[in-house]
Amino acid sequence: MTVINIGSVQWKAGQDFLVIAGPCVIESLEVCLTIGEKTADICRRLGVPYVFKASFDKANRSSKSSFRGRGMDEGLGVLEQVRRKLGVPVTTDVHESPQVSAVGEAVDLLQVPAFLCRQTDLLLACGRTGKPVNVKKGQFMAPWEMGNAVEKVRSTGNTGAILTERGTFFGYNRLVNDMTGIPQMQALGTPVLMDATHSTQLPGGLGSATGGQRQFVGLLAAAATAAGADGLFVEVHPDPEKSPSDAATILPLEQLEMLLKKCLAVRAAVMS
Repeated sequence: MTVINIGSVQWKAGQDFLVIAGPCVIESLEVCLTIGEKTADICRRLGVPYVFKASFDKANRSSKSSFRGRGMDEGLGVLEQVRRKLGVPVTTDVHESPQVSAVGEAVDLLQVPAFLCRQTDLLLACGRTGKPVNVKKGQFMAPWEMGNAVEKVRSTGNTGAILTERGTFFGYNRLVNDMTGIPQMQALGTPVLMDATHSTQLPGGLGSATGGQRQFVGLLAAAATAAGADGLFVEVHPDPEKSPSDAATILPLEQLEMLLKKCLAVRAAVMS
């Protein structure tokens, strides 16, 4: 069992099923609080540790005209208020090494986007903050190749590396998930989460935006749980069609509780 401290949460990976959930991008404090409060209540009732997630900047949007977020200063301020008002740990993604110091002071868990999982300077900077680091597996990476990313984080003395599966490229505009990759990455000595929403993406499938197949979120989440995933990463929104980012894949907030109950039942069956 690996114990990782994420703010006020002491996560016993292998025992506790971690949930990271929130909107894709920070729209406003009001939206973040609405989502975070509802999700925190669900996780509290189900007895699972929860970390709120939202991005202050989506630097890898398909189109230059796409909404990217509220920027680092305003975005980190929103995250700090979510943590204070709701009493939950918060996480966000970081894209450049110069951002890491400020982000590391404002959040409890740093997230490295999949496209950047090989960026040595970024991984080292994240590791040096001493905060846990969640590295998304690149869509172009084999599971066992993620050992290099883990080693970069650990080389700083940071023992809080986490990996997240989020699909592998299979031809144009298509991702597939190989569930054997979950135990293969766990064999690197790190907990592994399943990103159930981004894994349903059709990258760039709408031309100027990413498409997706939201109807398969539950299937992938349950399959990953059966394969032994240590937790779930899920993006949620009260009205997905109005989400300014990843509208095609983000899960309706009203469906989250049922999804988690299903996965917890699968996990209980597998572990019995």
